[in-house]
Amino acid sequence: MKRQSSLVSESILIEKLTQRDQQAFQWLYDQYSPALYGVVLRIVRDDEQAADLLQDIFVKIWKNLDAYDAGKGRLFTWMLNIARNSAIDSLRARKTQPSAAIRTDEENVHIVDRQYNTEQPNPEFIGMREVVSQLRPERKQLIDLVYFSGFTHEEAAEKLNLPLGTVKTRIRAALQELKQLFK
Repeated sequence: MKRQSSLVSESILIEKLTQRDQQAFQWLYDQYSPALYGVVLRIVRDDEQAADLLQDIFVKIWKNLDAYDAGKGRLFTWMLNIARNSAIDSLRARKTQPSAAIRTDEENVHIVDRQYNTEQPNPEFIGMREVVSQLRPERKQLIDLVYFSGFTHEEAAEKLNLPLGTVKTRIRAALQELKQLFK
């Protein structure tokens, strides 16, 4: 198949893809595979696995084109979410290095603590929840989800049905407020 040398606009791609045009899918792959590969590689940190996942991601995109809603966002954003979620799912399914691949900051702290035989007190014991309880309810709820329950900002936004920007703004404000409480 001959490769398209120039970029095709997203609106034309969407129109052609909804008609199940094979050439449009090739254009889609040519335009977006480098960016999606980069995202997947940053998550899985393995070239071969990232390349394999990229192929699976484009198959998912092709099979689920009907699920794309232009009213909810750009095609690239939709594809980026598929790529990101597929890479994370792959890490979770991998049996060889699950703890090394997906490790939270809290887990890293405990690993370092064990290496140096130090004990890090649980936030419950140093009154953190008590201090956090002084925050506004919407800020407290987000701090609880993100810092005590380990949710990502995206997961917290989804759980609370809030825009991601609102979640990030409230968390930033909560951290600034907590900083003032500790002075």
